Amino acid sequence: MAVPKKRTSRAKKLIRKNLWKNKAYWAALKAFSFAKSVSMGNSKSFSFYGEGDSKGFLSTEE
Repeated sequence: MAVPKKRTSRAKKLIRKNLWKNKAYWAALKAFSFAKSVSMGNSKSFSFYGEGDSKGFLSTEE
């Protein structure tokens, strides 16, 4: 089994951690933007069935 020979420096560790956080930030921002456009009805690439449709998926009924 492969074992690292030396300890990873704090700077290198923080750089990798920040890259991971930055990737997560942009993914969350994109998801929020997509949800906002769907809720406003401005989405061009996504459609869902409302209350009156027979499939009723993602309906707003309580």
